[in-house]
Amino acid sequence: MLCRGHGASRETLCYCGVRIWKPGINIFPSLQLFLPSMRKKPALADGSNPDGELLQEHWLVDDMFIFENVGFTKDVGNIKFLVCADCEIGPIGWHCLDDKNSFYVALERVSHE
Repeated sequence: MLCRGHGASRETLCYCGVRIWKPGINIFPSLQLFLPSMRKKPALADGSNPDGELLQEHWLVDDMFIFENVGFTKDVGNIKFLVCADCEIGPIGWHCLDDKNSFYVALERVSHE
């Protein structure tokens, strides 16, 4: 179940069931971003033009140490995609290397319980 707007007060999970961050963290919805279609981590870092979708709602995380089970792909231009550290499926979000304190997680790519 996806509960929009309540991610900070609920446990946020990857669809494989691994916790992404703890409830109670102050995280806020943000902007519209393009993310490639969900797949295994090695396929995300090949630099090709992937199929994907324009997602409207993201959580903005300002400290990478808030994450509990999130991995990063190799650089794709100036972007690192965020993936589940357990199942390596992603991207669940992205991080622009130009802004060290902004990590975006798509609401549609995680679940909230």
